[in-house]
Amino acid sequence: MNIPDTLLQNKKILLGVTGSIACYKSLELVRLFVKAGAEVKVVMSESAKKFVTPLTFETLTSNRVLDDTNESWVDSFNHIKTTEWADIFVIAPVTANTMAKLSHGIADTMLLQCALAFSGQKVLAPSANTNMIHNPITLENIKILKNSNYTFVDTQIKELACKTVGDGAMAEPINIFWATAKELLKDEFWSDRDAIVTGGGTIEKIDDVRFISNFSSGKMASAMATALYTKGANVKLISTKFDTDLPTGINIIKVQATQEMYESVVNAAAQSKSDANKKPYLFMAAAVSDYVPDDKQSGKLKKDSIGDEWELKLTKNIDILFNIKKENLCVIGFKAEMDKNSAKENAVKMLKNKNLDAVCLNVLKDSNSFGTDTNKVEFITKDSSILIPSAQKLNIAFNILENAKSI
Repeated sequence: MNIPDTLLQNKKILLGVTGSIACYKSLELVRLFVKAGAEVKVVMSESAKKFVTPLTFETLTSNRVLDDTNESWVDSFNHIKTTEWADIFVIAPVTANTMAKLSHGIADTMLLQCALAFSGQKVLAPSANTNMIHNPITLENIKILKNSNYTFVDTQIKELACKTVGDGAMAEPINIFWATAKELLKDEFWSDRDAIVTGGGTIEKIDDVRFISNFSSGKMASAMATALYTKGANVKLISTKFDTDLPTGINIIKVQATQEMYESVVNAAAQSKSDANKKPYLFMAAAVSDYVPDDKQSGKLKKDSIGDEWELKLTKNIDILFNIKKENLCVIGFKAEMDKNSAKENAVKMLKNKNLDAVCLNVLKDSNSFGTDTNKVEFITKDSSILIPSAQKLNIAFNILENAKSI
């Protein structure tokens, strides 16, 4: 996933770093925050300084690191002014010891004083030995913190520093990044709203080794799902292909054939919560095959048995957008066209004939337009047409969501 350098523009992140070997991952987390346009300040425990020097964080953030030795009350370099500056407080890694102190309001270090003074949203990414993280006391402390405005990014199972394999490793920096972005970018309209996104080109088998498909990369669908996730939606991404480094909070459903995709969409729509204030959305970004092989063969067809010429019989495929029940859904279709002269007309026909709420029209230059990191879209409804200029696909997705709120 190509993260725009404006995603977290004007956001202020305070990063707390405690004494775990996972400290080295915090450097990558800082890099992700800064690259996405955020301003970052770091507060470190004395134990953390044994693993990574403050100078390293200062080099990456261009800001002084606050710790137990350098607090100042003649300027703003202290735990009160620093926490007033921040939009969010992320502690990664956070040790079992620090969580124990946080859950009981202990503030005997600079980092803990910052946590107690900060009244906004806090994100914790734990790192500890398996037995420590699953100790009943630690689990109780985590429960207390979850009830006290702390969001957790769960640990992962892998080889730990103690050379054993188990739960307790800190989440990957990209997962902490997305969890933080979600807290910073939440939108009341999308928050807790169910959303379904389809993507990729469907794969229609000829036999067990050959298939019919298209060049669709699934990147636009992945961008839509990511944008929805950061806005707070409950996202199901039903696709044949996926971009890399997607937020782990997205419910990914991998499919191949059109029939699989159709059944998955029907099931997802049936399971979606629907009320007057939170109507579910379906973003149909998949490139569904117009035709499918009439008779899929098992095994592998041999060219000796086929002969010098092969006439492949195809039949018209099911139209998912046309057939899906739309009574309790807001449905937005995506249409890729290559003839710019007829593209708008075809998109308007699609809007009307398939009874959609909107169509996102993308006029492609040629087959090389597939799989790029940028896009240009025209957002078309029955009442208006809005051109979304060329930009990175995640930015395009955010723009689509903003327009989709008004339909």
